[in-house]
Amino acid sequence: MTNLTLPYLALDPTSRQLRLDPHEPAFFLNPYEAYAFLHGVSNAFYWEEFGFWCFGGFDDVNRLLRDRRFGRQNPAGIPDSRAIGQDRSHLKAFDGVEANSMLELEPPVHTRLRTLVNRAFVSRQVERLRPRVEVLANELIDRFDPTGPVDLLPAFAAPLPITIIAEMLGVPVEMGPQLLDWSHQMVAMYIHGRTRETEETANRAAAEFADFLRGYVTKRRKNPGDDLLSLLISAQEDGQKLTEDEMVSSAILLLNAGHEATVHQTGNAVRSILAQGGDPRRFFTSPEATAATVEECLRFDAPLHMFMRYAYQEIEIAPGIVVQPGQTIGLLLGMANHDPRAFAEPQAFRPDRTDQKNVSFGAGIHFCIGAPLARLELQVSLKTLFERHPQLHLAESPRFRDTYHFHGLETLAVGF
Repeated sequence: MTNLTLPYLALDPTSRQLRLDPHEPAFFLNPYEAYAFLHGVSNAFYWEEFGFWCFGGFDDVNRLLRDRRFGRQNPAGIPDSRAIGQDRSHLKAFDGVEANSMLELEPPVHTRLRTLVNRAFVSRQVERLRPRVEVLANELIDRFDPTGPVDLLPAFAAPLPITIIAEMLGVPVEMGPQLLDWSHQMVAMYIHGRTRETEETANRAAAEFADFLRGYVTKRRKNPGDDLLSLLISAQEDGQKLTEDEMVSSAILLLNAGHEATVHQTGNAVRSILAQGGDPRRFFTSPEATAATVEECLRFDAPLHMFMRYAYQEIEIAPGIVVQPGQTIGLLLGMANHDPRAFAEPQAFRPDRTDQKNVSFGAGIHFCIGAPLARLELQVSLKTLFERHPQLHLAESPRFRDTYHFHGLETLAVGF
């Protein structure tokens, strides 16, 4: 039996068993080489290191994201079944947050939560933030050390979205660094190969994060404002309100998701645009061109590469691939965005492509609730950055973090 291979992976074409260590530098520094190889052999494969079937074809991923026979909510009732061992007593606070997170729930609870929270994220509401995002982007650029180099991740990519979401929620902006610490510690739970120490740190962060937000919920009950927490407190759908636990979980989800992916996407987008050479302002000549550039950045180098779902019944997904109730599947968003069956020249950066689409925000009922805000932040921040500094260039070669399935840079040092 022949194993098809790149130097760092092996795929048995008969069984479709893939051996590929996600911590292999040749992979996480450039997953698109492996994706191109896999597209040429099989878009579906059993990834041994993860222990489940994965799908990387655009049509498959788009379809499976919408297939209601799969969901995010573990049929066993455990928010995250990938624990180290079976004992989860050390994850009580983390599980408490996840148990009320709309990302981990299915209808009818998911529908009620999303309907209440979505009011703050519809496009017309988000569009009102455009002037504020532009002011903030310019303020951050004003603080750059003119002698350079500047690491754009802490100086620009991270503070912009965390400031916006903190202002939206009505929590102190100066808490930004602490909010980021809590968020990073919780998000580490979803990275392959985590340890007991990772779990305990995440649980402690979840407890502290929840306690902090409960304090602000109490303040807003007594003294409502025009912020998102006040809106969540007052919002009702068919006479139902969010419980305090649901409110805290929703706020944590919005803070975590509201900055983590946008930070990575900002860094990835700057890197992608600079790699094209020439004057970067050519990608931002009009609102339409700017929007198209952001969509191509989202497709070309997405910040999230794997999204997992549980099967709710026995399903034959493809010929020879049958999953049982409770089993996990992996949907490879970054691979789907580079499917040659869906895109002409998928490895080329072309904002003007006529086949522009992506699954970077997901699809179906779990489509990213913050997508309009993320798009607006990227449009404004990238256009402002390159208009202010058209001579921007890499001061050193950027390196991606060893955090598959999140795909973002460790640093992004630039000069002017």
